[in-house]
Amino acid sequence: MLLLFFTVAFSAAPLTIYFPPLRSLNLFVETVDVLLRDAVYCILSVYPHLRSAISRFITPRFTAGRR
Repeated sequence: MLLLFFTVAFSAAPLTIYFPPLRSLNLFVETVDVLLRDAVYCILSVYPHLRSAISRFITPRFTAGRR
């Protein structure tokens, strides 16, 4: 059992190098949050214009095919 404990402990020790401390992680999370908010705002403002442009382009094609 002691051998299993040391095996797990020493195999997990190098993984702590890859994870940043929480004070650095908070800045990263805050930056991602700001970027996502800006992206959602841009997408929501562009979506209606894009949808109307596509419908203007596609609608004449369908109505011409029905005649």
